[in-house]
Amino acid sequence: MRILYLCHSHPDLQAGGTEIFSLDLFRELRSRDGITGAYLAGTSSGQRSVAPGTAFQATGNASDELLLWTAGFDSFYLSQTDLHGVVPEFASLLRKIQPDVVHIHHTLQLGVELLPLIRRVLPAAQIVMTLHDYYAICANDGQMQTTVGLPCSAASIDACHRCFPERPATDFRLRELQIRGALRAVDRFISPSHFLRERFIEWGIAPNQIEVIRNGLPARPGIPARQTPDGRRDRFGFFGHINRFKGATVALDASARLSRTDVTHQVSLHGSSAYQAQDTLDAFARSLNAAPDAVHYGAYARDEQARLIAEVDWVIVPSVWWENAPLVIQEAFSHGRPVICSNVGGMAEAVGNGINGLHFARGDARSLAQTMRQAIEQPGLWQRLRDGIGPIRTIQDAADEHLSLYSSLRSATHTPRWSAA
Repeated sequence: MRILYLCHSHPDLQAGGTEIFSLDLFRELRSRDGITGAYLAGTSSGQRSVAPGTAFQATGNASDELLLWTAGFDSFYLSQTDLHGVVPEFASLLRKIQPDVVHIHHTLQLGVELLPLIRRVLPAAQIVMTLHDYYAICANDGQMQTTVGLPCSAASIDACHRCFPERPATDFRLRELQIRGALRAVDRFISPSHFLRERFIEWGIAPNQIEVIRNGLPARPGIPARQTPDGRRDRFGFFGHINRFKGATVALDASARLSRTDVTHQVSLHGSSAYQAQDTLDAFARSLNAAPDAVHYGAYARDEQARLIAEVDWVIVPSVWWENAPLVIQEAFSHGRPVICSNVGGMAEAVGNGINGLHFARGDARSLAQTMRQAIEQPGLWQRLRDGIGPIRTIQDAADEHLSLYSSLRSATHTPRWSAA
């Protein structure tokens, strides 16, 4: 079986959860007998300079991991604006590889136009797409959140126009038609969580066209619990991008509340703040300055994460949007760290409140502070929640399910296309 994976970036350039998981999955499948193909990630001038004479670049020493340089991308329509430069090169690559399965993990930077192009160039190939977030539904960076920070359960022309009044209402209808039309090329959708699956079914994808396959991690040894002479578990870690959606300021404001009430604790924040708007950086700086027991250590490499998690007792996932399946939750569990997370979306689905972690009210620093205080002061709670962490899903488990899906699609005599209005 020949497979082609598409993603909006490569972990060597941007180490987000989608990039990391998709590459881990590709490498696991590539290691198996009879599986060949390529991993193609988008890139642009924000990450790389164009290479003269070709749209393709290498990311390292792996000959089957490539970058496709794109000159322009319209984030509202999820549209590739440099079709003259991208389409011929991409079509040529499709004809050269002749994949049996094309698996799209994201269309950012690449453009949704590539989906019907794949169908035209490779009419016999099976097209699979993992929905890692809500970009197809929501024009606000795929967050399913209004521009004033409130959760949004469904998109509509009127609701979206209220978020972006500077755009004509017809733009949102055109956006929807553009994206829905491109997605009709997909044979099967994958969701890493039941929560996200339900959102897309409500949006119009037929239930039999989207199935849940959870993400997994490469097998690795867990790290031991931090040694504490008095048994106090008061060190908290945040691992993620410093942006307006991941909730770093919520964690900082909760820490500031604990400091003001003389609750001894430490909060370590690990993550890059690159590419963020100045108002986001300013808000983060204000919250950090007001939290004397919190430290931001900046970006970290993936191979450093185990060492950093070893220094904390709890991992906080305070995202304010409907997260799908944050990889950091699985990473925390793989090292025996209970998770404190917002009580919405795929976070609440992945973390059992009182079983292997604790929930708090989304975006509420007071609620998070109360939960952190409970985590510190309730005897035996940390150990009980640690004991509640179940078996860790591996990348091998995820690869087995993906391979089973690919095989079933290839053997089907007829695969119905998604045809929602």
